[in-house]
Amino acid sequence: MPRFARMLAEGMKERGHNVEILSPQAKVSRLPAPKALRKWLHYIDQYITFPSAVRKGLSTYSPDTLFVFTDHALGPWVPLVADRPHVVHCHDFLAQWSALGAIPENPTGWSGQQYQKYIRQGYSQAKNFISVSRKTQQDLAHFLPTPPRSSETVYNALNQKFGPVDIEQARASLTKQTGIDLNAGYLLHIGGNQWYKNRAGVIEIYTAWRKNTGGTLPLLLIGEAPTLALEQLREQSGYQKDIHFLTNISDEFVQLAYAGASVFLFPSLAEGFGWPIAEAMASGCLVLTTNEAPMTEVAGDAGFLAPRRPAVEEQVTTWADEAAQVLQQILSLSPIDRSRAVEAGILNAKRFEPKTLLDQIEKIYLTCTKETAEISSSAR
Repeated sequence: MPRFARMLAEGMKERGHNVEILSPQAKVSRLPAPKALRKWLHYIDQYITFPSAVRKGLSTYSPDTLFVFTDHALGPWVPLVADRPHVVHCHDFLAQWSALGAIPENPTGWSGQQYQKYIRQGYSQAKNFISVSRKTQQDLAHFLPTPPRSSETVYNALNQKFGPVDIEQARASLTKQTGIDLNAGYLLHIGGNQWYKNRAGVIEIYTAWRKNTGGTLPLLLIGEAPTLALEQLREQSGYQKDIHFLTNISDEFVQLAYAGASVFLFPSLAEGFGWPIAEAMASGCLVLTTNEAPMTEVAGDAGFLAPRRPAVEEQVTTWADEAAQVLQQILSLSPIDRSRAVEAGILNAKRFEPKTLLDQIEKIYLTCTKETAEISSSAR
């Protein structure tokens, strides 16, 4: 979210708009307190101290000021400006669905359910929304009690420079940096340990592919340090020496990793958008992802698809075997077919160029400001 907020702020400044970022400051949470209480002190800063400061300062902003919420999780603050020009960006509703018990992989306790209800009560008072995918837009419509004034979809923009580089040079450079022989190629995953990223599924697909095909390419998982469960899964795979977790990696390394990979594995259980799909394709890397929205929205016709990992553990082995078959089909493409697939991915990724998408967002911002002003004027 901080990266998204910076992209919006910088993009609007470049277009000549004055931008100010409002966010809670650590005040109460800076006081000495036991660790168990610190979370609650942060909540006081977010939901008591900060709203109070905003209310006091609202009169200093001109009537045509647009208040932008960079995520619907900031819903508790929406009532502060519900009668002024505003727009809420929506990324994913996974926490909202989980709180309703709709996602078995991510059960939510009572306090979490109440917190998500509190967030929903807040953003439900908003009148203008921008979602990062049609799937997120559909989820928003489910949670809102009444249709909003406006609800638009604008896909996320690539906020770093990704592009193809010489694949042999990329692999040689990565081999030198990691000490792992990657010159013949490798499989890649990039993501955190969040439940929906399905890093366990990545290892399960890799293990099935190794067993079923005799392939020997190594697997790189870039992101957070593995959990104990992931470490155990790697040890149980039988191919632990070829499964590498890489942490604290630079953006430059990530860009090379995309460009040098044989296939990018992204079997997410759910997403709001799925940035890595577009990043990999822009880098000239073939992508295997989940056959569900919004992954299918981002991949378009250029992705290779496998079913979603089942929640029932007894079905996982069959799922991994099926996904491994798709992986092998990608790796078995002829040079001509592979080149065509790479070009299709690069073309698809052009849909997510920052300038185009920021232009769309600016247009919506201006419309929201104008419509609110017109409604206020007619009410008077």
